[in-house]
Amino acid sequence: MKKLSYETLKEQNYQGYLLKDAPERVLQFGEGNFLRAFVDYFIDMMNEKAGFNSKVVLVQPIGHAGGFNVADVINEQEGLYTLYLRGFENGQKVNAKRIISCVSRCLNVYSDYETVMACAENPDLRYIACNTTEAGIAYDPQCRLTETPPSTYPAKLTQFLYRRFQKFGKEAGKGFVILACELIDDNGKELETCVLKYAEQWHLEPEFIQWLKDENIFCSTLVDRIVTGFPRGEAAEINEENGYEDNILDTGEVFGFWVIEGPESLKKELPFAEAGLPVLITDNHKPYKQRKVRILNGAHT
Repeated sequence: MKKLSYETLKEQNYQGYLLKDAPERVLQFGEGNFLRAFVDYFIDMMNEKAGFNSKVVLVQPIGHAGGFNVADVINEQEGLYTLYLRGFENGQKVNAKRIISCVSRCLNVYSDYETVMACAENPDLRYIACNTTEAGIAYDPQCRLTETPPSTYPAKLTQFLYRRFQKFGKEAGKGFVILACELIDDNGKELETCVLKYAEQWHLEPEFIQWLKDENIFCSTLVDRIVTGFPRGEAAEINEENGYEDNILDTGEVFGFWVIEGPESLKKELPFAEAGLPVLITDNHKPYKQRKVRILNGAHT
């Protein structure tokens, strides 16, 4: 059976939406099931429904596990994967299949570190999404500017942002919108705090620190979707049914909701509403977090 690829889909006369070529405008730290069923799904939908026209570069933030490199598997499939969203919507049972085509490639932060850093020099790049687990946003004073890479995600991000600053200086509009998806309170603010600590610890220029504050938007976000990931018990049957081998199949619940704390201007930049997606951009995400906690607590009593 042939692997999922653009050529395989062409041979099958696939009629669904695909975006093969577009500028790489999003860098995503995290290649796991959750981000691919949540953030990348939303980007793929914006590409189709609202002309967002953006590709995502995935960064695998951990090393190879026992010789297995997820980045290789993603690249073998040209970034394509099949997502199934399941559950009930408006009283109807749903099992919606979609081939996600917004991913251009996946890099491993250890074996491809310079290639990751080189993305900072891409003038089209505008957004950084991340989910490096609850322990990912952490400050370790042992990290050094000269390490390739340093151990913590915020240290890697500081290096990336500094590379951007070195390339574009004070050129307006070359900062990033950073969308933190880690399951901690005030994830965006915590990430910004860590980055500023590294900038100071490494004695980087005051102009860079000012650029960090003025030209970059660190968004705290609230994510809500149950993602069940690779369907091991069904994978062979699904691949047989689809007529191609997909080694990064992904599954999740159809219900999803994303609250992004950021300025009003993001509503024009990120056309979630135009694409009809359950994403809310607001100046305060905390009431939605409190509401979610109340609902969850109610479900357990």
